[in-house]
Amino acid sequence: MAVLKRPDEPPGGTTVKSAEESMQILEAFDLTGSLRAAAELAGCSHHTVARVVAERDAGGIAPRVARSRLTDEFLPKIEEWVEQSKGKIRGDAAHDKLVAMGFTGSERSSRRAVAQVKKQYRLGNARVHRPWVTEPGLWLQYDFGGATRGRALRVNSQIGGRRCRVRSS
Repeated sequence: MAVLKRPDEPPGGTTVKSAEESMQILEAFDLTGSLRAAAELAGCSHHTVARVVAERDAGGIAPRVARSRLTDEFLPKIEEWVEQSKGKIRGDAAHDKLVAMGFTGSERSSRRAVAQVKKQYRLGNARVHRPWVTEPGLWLQYDFGGATRGRALRVNSQIGGRRCRVRSS
């Protein structure tokens, strides 16, 4: 039985299973009662099935807690710089400014923080295309159609929902 992998998976498979994948593994184990058979059904290693079953028997996995980052105390300043530059500030330039303010982290950390703030900025300031919808009687629409050398100029217009054609030679 061939197991399809996502293209972004590492060669050994994913290291963290999603909730859906864990539920599929548990359903396969409850159905078969065997680690190896459940692994074959779920498309993973029998060691993974053993780990997921042990976590379930222990009362579930411990909830993950987001750790604080070195850039957390500097996020308001980074947000201010992104606002001032309208999302154009680069991560290396922000890192130099952060180091001058006493930041002790790496350039990679500051680049990630700047990228995260810029992403939020772009989401909040996206340009939206709103097409111009004309209402009959309010606007004059015209089109210089058929204007070629040696031929008559033909103007197509629409006034108040009625089409008018004007020809000149």
